[in-house]
Amino acid sequence: MTITRVLPVDDESIADAARLILLGEPVAVPTETVYGLAADAANAEAVARIYEAKGRPSFNPLIVHVPDFASAEQIGQFDREARRLADQYWPGPLTLVVPLRSNSGIASIVTAGLPSIGIRVPAHPAMHALLKATGRPLAAPSANASGAISPTRAEHVLKSLGGRIPLIIDGGPTQSGIESTIIGATGGSLRLLRRGPIAIEAPADTAGKIEAPGQLASHYAPSKPLRLGATCAEPDEFLIGFGTVTGDSSLSSTGDLVEAAARLFDSLYRADESAKRRIAVAPIPDEGLGAAINDRLRRAAA
Repeated sequence: MTITRVLPVDDESIADAARLILLGEPVAVPTETVYGLAADAANAEAVARIYEAKGRPSFNPLIVHVPDFASAEQIGQFDREARRLADQYWPGPLTLVVPLRSNSGIASIVTAGLPSIGIRVPAHPAMHALLKATGRPLAAPSANASGAISPTRAEHVLKSLGGRIPLIIDGGPTQSGIESTIIGATGGSLRLLRRGPIAIEAPADTAGKIEAPGQLASHYAPSKPLRLGATCAEPDEFLIGFGTVTGDSSLSSTGDLVEAAARLFDSLYRADESAKRRIAVAPIPDEGLGAAINDRLRRAAA
C-alpha cells in the first residue's frame, strides 16, 4: 500500500508534488471547484494511474488544466465564441471543449480517443503554482474514488484515496464545491455539456455522445468490427495482444494493466488504420484497471 502524505500548501510541498508528477505519479491538489487528482497530461501511463487510483469503471475524457490562454491555444483550437468565453471567465471554473490540435502532445487516453479536448485555466493559487512548477498541462478529474462524493477538503480525499496516491496538498475547503461548468465549442453554436458554478446561456447538448466528464452516452469506437477475448487472429483481423497473447501490436507483453491502459487508444487507432478488415483484442483480466479497459472495449465493440 502507498503511504499517502498530507502537506499544507507552501513552496516545499508544491515542489514535492511537481517532482512526483514529473515522475509519472498522480497528486491531489485543490482547485476553486473541488480537489483534483493531477497527472502529466502528456504521459499516458501517468494518466492511467489516475484511473487506477480512482477505480474508474470507464475511460471518459478528462479535463486538462493549463496556466493561461496561450498554453490552452497550444493544445486546442478556439473559435471567436470560445475566445470570448475564455476572455470573460478564465481563470475560473469554466471548461471549454474545443477541437484538439494534431500536434498537441496530449496522450490519447486523456481525450478517450476523441478529436476534442476539455481545457480549463483554474483560479486556485495552489493549482497555478503546480502548473508553473511542472511546466506541464495537467489532467485532473476529481480526487475521489469513482462513484464517491466529490471532495471539497483534503480529509475527503484522504478518506477516499488514502493508500492509493502518494501526496495530497491541503489548501483548505474549496470555494465553489461543485465541478466546473462545461461548454462545447467545437463548431456551430455553443452547447451546455455540464452545469456548474458559472451560468452561461447555451442550449443543453442532446447529441448523445460523450465529449466531457459528467455525460452518459456512447463512446468512441473504431470503424471496423471488433472481436473481444481473442487468443489468435483470423486471416482478416488485426490482433491487439496482451500478456502471452502476441499480435500485430500488444497492449502489454508483460501483462501490466497500467501499461495496457496507456496504450489502449493508440492501439485501437493503429488497428483501425491498418489494411485488415476487422480487429481482435486478446483477453484482459476483468479486475482493477482491467475492468475499465474491458468497459471501453465492450462499448467500442457494441
